Amino acid sequence: MKYSKEHLNKLVEDLKRQRDELNVRLHLAKADAKDEWAKLETKYEEVKAKMDLVRKEAGKTAESVGAALGLAIDEMKKGYERLRKMM
Repeated sequence: MKYSKEHLNKLVEDLKRQRDELNVRLHLAKADAKDEWAKLETKYEEVKAKMDLVRKEAGKTAESVGAALGLAIDEMKKGYERLRKMM
C-alpha cells in the first residue's frame, strides 16, 4: 500500500498526539502512585506500632488490638493491590 506524503504526515501527527497524551497520563499515574504510597507508608508505620503492642500484650487480653490490627492489615493489602494496578 502506498502512502502519500500528506497521509504519512497525518499518521506521524496522530502518533505524536497519542504519545503526548500517554506521557501526560503517565505523569499523572506516577503522582497518584506516589500519593497512594505515602498513605500506605503511614498506615504501615501504624500497623507496625500496633504489632509491637500486640507482642507486648501477648497472653493478656489483646483481642481488640488484634482485631483492629487485622483490619488495618487487610486495608493495607487492598492499598498495595490498588498501587500494583496503577503500575
